[in-house]
Parts: sequence; C-alpha cells; structure tokens
Amino acid sequence: MKIKINNLSKKYSDKVAVDNFSLELTEGVYGLLGPNGAGKTTLMRMIVDILEPTNGEILFNGVNKDLLKERYREVLGYLPQDMGYYKNFTAERFLKYIAALKGINKNQAIEKIDELLKIVNLETDRKRKISKFSGGMIRRLGIAQALLNDPKILILDEPTAGLDPNERIKFRNLISHISKNRIVILSTHIVSDIEFIAKEVILIDYGKLIACKNREELLYDLEGKVWEVIITEKDLDRMEQEYKIVNIMRMDDEIKVRIVNDKKLIEGAKAVKPNFEDVYVHYFKRKEEACYGSF
Repeated sequence: MKIKINNLSKKYSDKVAVDNFSLELTEGVYGLLGPNGAGKTTLMRMIVDILEPTNGEILFNGVNKDLLKERYREVLGYLPQDMGYYKNFTAERFLKYIAALKGINKNQAIEKIDELLKIVNLETDRKRKISKFSGGMIRRLGIAQALLNDPKILILDEPTAGLDPNERIKFRNLISHISKNRIVILSTHIVSDIEFIAKEVILIDYGKLIACKNREELLYDLEGKVWEVIITEKDLDRMEQEYKIVNIMRMDDEIKVRIVNDKKLIEGAKAVKPNFEDVYVHYFKRKEEACYGSF
C-alpha cells in the first residue's frame, strides 16, 4: 500500500500554504512536524480530499485519487483538529450517527462500534453524554469515528492538543496499537507526540518539505551541534540574539544555556547528546522568537 504525493501545491490569493510538496508513504506511522502555520492542516485536508490542490496530484497505489473518487474516500479515516460533536449525544449514539453518514450497514455498524469502544477504552462510558467527557475521552471518541469504516489511511490533525501528559501517553499507545496495516499521518507541533511512535518524521515549514527521516537519522544529524554553556546574566540578551536557544536554567548567580549551533563558538561550551526538542529548534525556531514555553 502506498500514497505518492507529486508536486502538490495550494495557493490562495495572497499566500502559498503548501509549496511543491512531494513525498511517498507506505504502511506505518508518520509524524508531521512543524510550527503553527507551517501548512500541516492544508496538506492533510488535501490528502483526505476536502481541499482541491492548486497543482500536483495524489496517487493511491499508483492511481490518481480523482480517478478513484468514492473508492478513495472509502479508505480514508480523518480526525480534524476541531471536530464538532453533539454534546447531548451519548458516545454510542454519536458513533451510530457517524456510521449512518458513512453509509455503513446498521448491523455491521453495531458490531464495529462495540469493537471500537473497547479499543479506545470507552466501553463503560458508551451511554454517557459527550458533554460529560474529558478532553482525552473526546479525542479517543474521535479516533473511534475515524476508524468506523476500517480505513487504510488514517489522518490525525493535532490529536493530542489540550491533553495532559498522561492522556497524551495513552493516546500515543492507542495510535501504535491501531497502526498495523495502515498508513497513519499524525500532525503535531509537540515533539514528544511522535518521537517514539513514528517510523519517519516529516518536517514541514512555509508549506515546503524540509526533510523526511527516522528518529535516529534526525538525532545523528545533530551530533556535535548541541551545546551547553554556563553564562552570566549580562550575556543572556546577546545569546538570545545570536543563537538558537533550546533551554535556559538559572542556578544561583549563573545561567546554564542549551543552544543548537553548527560550531562551538563559545568558550567553555560542552557538546551534549541531542534530543528531539533540539531537532525542532534546529529546523524551525526563528531567532526573533522568545525562548519560553514548550515545543
């Protein structure tokens, strides 16, 4: 099974959202990583046939999706970042409603809903109204609706947005569990969401493909480029202007700074083992951005 994206572009009157993007995907989990506004959602909406590209094509097993039409949509499962729910519906009623919209036979739908509620760990909550669900439960319900038609291509747009760390861990484990024999694309700007479950990470910025590599390759590329150095308060402003800073830690009268830079330019800097936050900063962080918050 294969998706091939050839020279895909999406242009609006004053903006290029996706710019000449080409990539080939096979079975497994792909992390789609990039900052807000990088073009992730636009790319995914074209893959799931919601948006028409300005240029380029998408092939599924060698056939243009536009020629496959309904047969292509039948293999898709999609969880948008902001999915509408009828809050007075129970989880079970909501899934029956979505199954009807997807044209799934009633008896098949009942059997599939029972199976999916177990998989996403909502079996005991099937009669609860969605208005009573936590954020994590709602995202798991979203996964269930995306899987109703047993899709071969599963697209998840920022699925862990707003979840606490424990819920994100459960969600990542769920994605790994359901990824067998599927192409799964998981969009995020939170590196921990994909660091250990994605077979390859797709890096996108300004609508362009920056790289598509596995975790080990991305970390290897940064060997000898991540540094920690102790500085004083008076040096901090200059450091923020001149370097891509990953982390700032205050220790009494000193400050430990972690930076990404191709060469050792600071006296006393020590090379350290790179991690995925370093990868994010290396590819995406602009010098004018503040160094606060998490990625």
